[in-house]
Amino acid sequence: MELVFECSLKVALVVRLFGHCRQAFYQLKADIDQEVEREKKVIAAVREIRDEDPGIGCYKLWLMLIAMFGRDFVPGRDRFFAILRRRGLMLPKPKPRHTTNSNHRYHKWKNLIKDFMPAAANQLWVADITYIALPGGDVCYLHLITDAYSHKIVGWALAKTLRAAISMEALKMAVGQAVAMSGSESLKGLIHHSDRGVQYCCDAYVTMLQAYDISISMTEDYKPTDNAIAESVNGKIKVESVYRQRFNSFEHAYRIIERFIHFYNYRRPHMSIGYKVPALVHLEHGAQKKMWKNKIYPKKETGNENNHVSLPNRTNSPGEGVCQRT
Repeated sequence: MELVFECSLKVALVVRLFGHCRQAFYQLKADIDQEVEREKKVIAAVREIRDEDPGIGCYKLWLMLIAMFGRDFVPGRDRFFAILRRRGLMLPKPKPRHTTNSNHRYHKWKNLIKDFMPAAANQLWVADITYIALPGGDVCYLHLITDAYSHKIVGWALAKTLRAAISMEALKMAVGQAVAMSGSESLKGLIHHSDRGVQYCCDAYVTMLQAYDISISMTEDYKPTDNAIAESVNGKIKVESVYRQRFNSFEHAYRIIERFIHFYNYRRPHMSIGYKVPALVHLEHGAQKKMWKNKIYPKKETGNENNHVSLPNRTNSPGEGVCQRT
């Protein structure tokens, strides 16, 4: 149709060649113009919705547009997908994010902390890395070291890379506070526990641990419960802070996470340490009073009345309602 106007051809001649009338030609032109305007409205609505929810899928977008404009206005599903694809509005295929690479040549250390209960700070550290989403599909990585006794985050670093050098920055921070507390460069008696990721097994990281007489322990299985405290800290940071934000840059994420870690260490009470804050418990010794305990529930009848299963049961302070275990 555009060729007719570009070549200055007579409409009457063209329609006669194709066996149509002039009315059909102009009706087709009107339909195409209407379709173009309709597509513009659809794309504008898609962009508006994506501003609110950048990750919403194409099928859900299609259903939302039908609710907004009506079924007759919105193209069919396949055609709608084709329009999004042509406009570059299809969601990119999600990239799998792995923070642990245990397929490496370095030595993997034994688990030293089975049934081990620290009685003071700087007797057991747990280390882990978690990723945090940034705009445009980018991510950054939070490298953490947590004291298992006080639940205080004693070392952390946020970076756009998983390099061991960043994990070592978190380790330097943790070592610095421990040396200041003990007054000695030797931290003998301290265990550093982690997964078998290459960051923790590499020569530079291991050398740094050994320089301070820190024992090395690693998970032997691949279950989150094998590094439960570290996983718990990751979860709290994400659920209570990260998932409730929309970071607009790496610098913004850094400021928010830095502030939350300070709040976590110095203001947030923990149920597992008697509703005290980690920074205070970090200066204490002895067993901490947990505000929950294992309750014994009978199993279903199996012919052995002595069978039982232990499940967590909260112990609430006077006047306190049931609250989430944290």
